[in-house]
This record gives sequence, C-alpha cells and structure tokens, in this order.
Amino acid sequence: MFRTALRNVLAHKARLLMTVLAVMLGVAFVSGTLVFTNTISEAYQKSSAKGFDQVDVAVESKYQESKGDAVGKSPELTQALLDESTKVAGAASAIGVVNGFTAIADKDGKLIGGGFQSQGGNYWGTKDARYPLVSGHVPSGEGEVLIDSETAKRAGYEVGDTVRLSVNGPVLDPKITGIFTTDDGNVAAGGSLALFDTATAQRLFGKTGTYDQIDVQAKAGVSQTALKAELDKALPKDAVETTTGQQLADDQAEMISSSMSGLKQGLLVFAGIALFVGTFIIANTFTMLVAQRTKELALLRAVGASRRQVTRSVLIEAFVVGVVAAVTGLAAGIGIGVGLRSLMGSLGATVPDGPLIITPGTVGAALAVGVLVTMLAAWLPGRRAAKIPPVAAMSSLHATATTKSLVLRNTLGALFSAAGIAVVLAATTMSGSDGQAPMGLGAVLLIIGVFILTPLLSRPLIAAAAPVLRVFGVSGKLARQNSVRNPRRTAATASALMIGLTLITGMTVMAGSLQKSIDKMASAAIRADYVVSMANGNELSPDVEKKLGQVDDVTAISPLRNAPSRIDGETEYLTGVTGSTIGRLTDLKVDNGAFEVGGAQVVVDDKTATSHGWKAGSTFTVSYEDGKKQELSVAGIYEGNEMIQGIILDNATLSPHQSDPADMQVMVKTSDGASSATKDELEKALGSNPAIKVQDKKDLSDDIAQMFTLMLNMVYGLLAMAVLVAVLGVINTLAMSVFERSQEIGMLRAIGLDRKGIKRMVRLESLVISLFGGVLGIGLGVFFGWAAGELLGTSMATYELVLPWARMAVFLLLAATVGVLAALWPARRAGRLNMLAAIKSE
Repeated sequence: MFRTALRNVLAHKARLLMTVLAVMLGVAFVSGTLVFTNTISEAYQKSSAKGFDQVDVAVESKYQESKGDAVGKSPELTQALLDESTKVAGAASAIGVVNGFTAIADKDGKLIGGGFQSQGGNYWGTKDARYPLVSGHVPSGEGEVLIDSETAKRAGYEVGDTVRLSVNGPVLDPKITGIFTTDDGNVAAGGSLALFDTATAQRLFGKTGTYDQIDVQAKAGVSQTALKAELDKALPKDAVETTTGQQLADDQAEMISSSMSGLKQGLLVFAGIALFVGTFIIANTFTMLVAQRTKELALLRAVGASRRQVTRSVLIEAFVVGVVAAVTGLAAGIGIGVGLRSLMGSLGATVPDGPLIITPGTVGAALAVGVLVTMLAAWLPGRRAAKIPPVAAMSSLHATATTKSLVLRNTLGALFSAAGIAVVLAATTMSGSDGQAPMGLGAVLLIIGVFILTPLLSRPLIAAAAPVLRVFGVSGKLARQNSVRNPRRTAATASALMIGLTLITGMTVMAGSLQKSIDKMASAAIRADYVVSMANGNELSPDVEKKLGQVDDVTAISPLRNAPSRIDGETEYLTGVTGSTIGRLTDLKVDNGAFEVGGAQVVVDDKTATSHGWKAGSTFTVSYEDGKKQELSVAGIYEGNEMIQGIILDNATLSPHQSDPADMQVMVKTSDGASSATKDELEKALGSNPAIKVQDKKDLSDDIAQMFTLMLNMVYGLLAMAVLVAVLGVINTLAMSVFERSQEIGMLRAIGLDRKGIKRMVRLESLVISLFGGVLGIGLGVFFGWAAGELLGTSMATYELVLPWARMAVFLLLAATVGVLAALWPARRAGRLNMLAAIKSE
C-alpha cells in the first residue's frame, strides 16, 4: 500500500502539481503573515531596547503625586545630587544624562529615519564610555555636534560637514566634530542620535543645570545591590528613587513586551485569517481528489485491501504532498513577508530597520498547516470513501448526499448565523473597548454560519442570475445547472473568495467612514487654514509662534498650550490659547453661554462641564502648577471633539504660572487661505525645518487617518493571497467538474454543441461561482463595517456610515475576473475532449 500511495503521487503529475500549489498557497499565506509579524515586532522591540552596561544604578526623579490643591510634579535632578552620587561609598563614577527629541535632516533637507525615534543627548566629558568615538573630537558649544555612525553612513555625512537639525522649533546648523558608535536600539532600528556637550544639551532641551537621569557605576567588587543601598542612604528619599541596572533591563523587557502586545495581536489576526482560508482550500482540494479516485479506491478494496489500508494510503499521499508543499510554501511565505514589509515602506509607513525573523514557531506553523492540515483534510474524505462498499463505489451509487445530512448542516449553519448576528448587534450597543471582544466573537460565529449555509444559499443566489445566463442560450442554461449540481463543492470553492472580500469590504467601509468623520470634524471645528506641530508630537518652542506671527499673510494666530491643574481635588488639564483670536480660528458649537476667552473667563467642553456640574456663569477655583490659585468663570459650554476639548483659557492668564511654556500646536489663519504658495511661505519662515509639520485641514485629517489607510493597504496586500487561493480553488473545482462530466460533454458535442459552446459553458459556470462568493463577501463586509462603525460612533460624535460604492463595484469586478481567469485552462481542456473517447469514458 505504501508503494501504491507513492505511485499514485507520481502517476498523476498534473493532479500532484495542482494539489501542491493549493497546499503551498495556504502555507505561504500563513507563514508569510507570521514572518511579517515577527519581523516588524522584533524591529520595534529592538528600537526600544537599550544597553545598560554603563549603568549599575540609575537615579531618577521621584514623581510627587497630586494632593489637595498641589499639582503633581517631578523634582529636578540637580548638579548637587550628581556630586553627592559621585561621593557615595562604592561609586566609581556618576554621569548626568540629558536627552530629548532632535531631528536630523539629510543633505536633501529631509528628516532622517522618517521621524522614527530621532533623539539627542549629551556627551559627557572628554571620554564617554557610552558612545565610543570612531573619528573626530568631542563637541563644544551650540555650533558643534556628534552624530552616530549609522546616521552618518545613511546620509553620507563626514567629520567637518555642516548638518541641519532641530530640537523643538528653531533650526540649527552645527558642524559635525565627531562620529560615534552606540548600542542604542533606536539607532539600530533606523533612528538617529545627536550629541552635544552637556551645557548645550541642557540649554537646548530646557533643562539648564539639571538632568533627566544620573547613571552611577560601581567600583570593582561592589555589587549593584550594595551600591543602591548606599545611594538610598545618601540621597533624599522623597526626591529621588534608585534602580539597579539589572532591574532597568528587566523592566524594559516587560515594557517592550507590553507595548508590542497590541501590534502582535493585530497582525496575528491576519495569520488567523490566513490559516482559516488556507485550511478550507486544502480540505476542499483533497475532498475533490479523493472523490475523483473513489472508483480506484474501491478497486483496491475489491482486490483485498482493508479499509484501514485504503485510508492509510490516502494519508501517505497527503503526507508526501504536505511535506513538499510545506517547504515550498515556507520559502514563498518568507518572500511574502519581505514583500509586505517593503510595501509598508513604499506606502510611506515608518518601519524600523531590522533583520528578517524566521522563528521556530513560523516553521512549525508551516509544517502544521502543510502536513497536519493536509493529512486531516485527506483523512476525512479518505475514511468516508473507504467505508463505501466496493460494488456501490464502482457503480457511483454513493454520490448523493442524504437529506438528513443536509438538514443537519442547514440547522447548524442557521444556529451559528443567528448567534453571530445576535452577538454583533449586542456589541453595537456597548461602548468603546467593551464591545470589541463580543464584536470579534460575533463576526467569527457569523462567518462560520454563513460558510455552513453556503450550499443552501447557492441555489437562490445563482438562480437569480438565470435571466442573464439565458442570453447565452444552451451554454448559459447548462452553466447555471452545473453550478448548483453539487452545492457543497460550489460553496467550498466560493468560500475562500468570500472570506477575503468580507475582510477587505469591511475594512474599506470602516476606513471610508472614519475618513469622512475626521474630515467632518476638522471642517466643523477648525476655521484656521493651517495647524503647525512637531513631526513626533512633541512640544513646540514658543519661538515658532513668534516667527509665524511675523509673516505678512498671517491674519490670526494662536498656540494651543497644555498645563496640568487641580480643580475640586482632581487633576484637570488646561488648554491655553490667544483669547483675542481663538474665535476666528475655531468653530465650536456653543450649547450654553458664549464663546468668550480672556482674563478670568473660560469656556469648557460639555463632558467636563457635566462631570463638575457647571453651566454658563458658574465659577470655580483652579490651582496652577506653581501652586497659586485663581477663581475662573465659565463663559460658555461648547461641544468638544477629539481635536479640541477641555477647559480653554487665555495664555495671558495661564503662562505666568508655567515655568517652561511650550506649545502642542499653533493654529494659523492667512489672508489668502490655504494654498501651496502660502504653505511654502510659512515653512520658509520656520527655516524649512524638517521636524515641523505645516498642515492644512486635508493634511490634518489624512494624518489622523493614516493608520487606518496603512491597515487597509496591508489588507489589500493580504487579499492578493486570498485571491490566488480562490483562483486555484475555482480551477480545481472546474477541472474536477470537467473530469466528472466527460461523458456528458461528449454527448453534448455529439448532439451539436460546438467547442466554443463547451468553453463558454465552463467559463460561465466559473463566473457564476466567483460572483456568488463575491456577493456573499461584499454583503458580509458591509454588515461588519456598519456594526464596527456603530461601535466607534459611541465615542466619535461625527461618525457617519459611508458605503464606497465605486470600490465595492471594483471588488465585484475582481471576483468576476477571478472567475474568468480561473476558467481558462479547464475550459480549454473541456473544448479539446474527443467526443467519442469522452462518451466511452467511465
């Protein structure tokens, strides 16, 4: 039986190739997604990693919790604390660390690393073990800087070159005095690192005379724990906290793992979908192959083979096919993973550098899908065929499914579908993250239910195409009948395409609706022509507002400045604006009172007002971060949104209470409105700074919606795999159908249907099956897109459902194209059948 199984594999090379291709694509779909997931995850983890070889104990500022009217803050790490740390018993040395955002431009003026973790810091003394110099000398003053070797290599910089960079607004043009190496994960993952002398770094990052952290090294023979104990004794416990280097490394690993969990889960969803689609196509392929060989297996039974031997021979064949397909699928999957990563980069997504990651789990998954799933898919039909009596099998008396099995299948499908719809509808009534898990569960139940019900649904949906098929005469009529002749096979064939189009349609509906909602929010809330902000979301220097205010075309300008405060024993963030101009820059609907900001008058968003029980005319006492108090009056209540919310007051009132004022963004209105010329003028006023974004309303909404667009593009890439799998499934089904109907096709030729008619019949059958899968997929996708939108609408007031009719038409056209392409080879094969040989075939 073993030899028989191997001969069966090699004797039918075309069938072997088709089976291997079907399994290989399923494996490639899964392994490609896992390679992509692991590679991106590892790259982001590496970007967050940092070596602690030079740190035995780190001294950090201890955050003082908000209590009563006192706003929480972190005490400063002063030079005195650094000196005290150096004198502690067991300490060999201590370094004061200063860091912050520093954007470095390449020679074309573009931000190096695409904004990914562009950092700056201080170089300590003449020799800094953290950053060994490769060439050059240490920097001195604001006109000199060191850059890392990776950045120098990418941008082509050398010692002596002038580099354009920015810290929090103003553009600097220092000279590169040296190049250093570093184990900083940000640099390894595609970021950049610039180092200044300590005094310059403190001034540029707004930390004059203070540090972000103090790194202490122990003397030889002194443990990290012993040094920590000595530092705890010497330093004020209420102002600082100490952590060993080992604990920092452990905490970092845990933090990275936690921060990556969301990305991993999101990407693994695609792997799950890949496994789902791949398993169905593999199972469908082997079901058809075993059904095709039923008479052959029955003959083996007739000459003495037992049921177990027959089943085992099918499993051996499946094992051989699975191993070959798993290895080739894994290789193809690696290529897919590389391609998806390149696709993200070409679409403008910021992806850190890093090696391709192929984990044992990925290899195991490829083998599991390629071998185990293939063998399982072959075992079920093989066992079913082995149980059929040999005489009945050779007489084809086994083919018809029993009424009982169809009723059971339809009942089960109806129960799954009803449960899925009920759970999805229930999830739409929940709020935020509470409804995400039920929504996912309902979606899975509904997809499984529809998949089970697909044979039942195929008859009425395909029957609806009858009027169109009649146009093609006999060929069209025969195509419709052939499509519903074996509903289970038709359903399994259409399912891969259905699942792919469900995903892509649902994501497209969500992305389009969110884009529309964000556009609506931007146009409804903002009158400003431009919003200026830092590329990485950090704070802007107040100098940015001053420089923009000097541009002739600017008619109104206001920064948005955030500051913590205490109100009624709770922490509330205040938003500082220019009271005289903010009304011309925003268009917020006022529900109560008037939008007046100035002096002690403020406006409050509806949610904050409700939580405190305020209305127009209410007064409250605020405690600023410097500890001073003031009574403020609510002039009006406005409807807040994701862009503008909270307590808005005049900067003239807020700024005196801030030790280091900084702006989150600056809103600008110009006399000529938004135009490319005006935008260029504003950017030139800021020194063509690569770290600062000047965005109009469209840019702003596109920026917010970028992650949805990126996810959608990733889904489009994965859909390409689903389409390939679907094409192969349709080809297999049609090839099987042509083989089974050889006698029928021969008879049709004999009574007058020409070769063109036969080809047309097969093509129309393929087209009907593909469109059936497309209609189901688009219908489910619209339902899921609507349901997810209802869930999002609970937290986004401007959300409105947008159905992308044009794209859905393209998806349906794509399904039709799949059908046409998949039918080329089977139709050609059917048209070339010799009618006499076909009539005599069994």
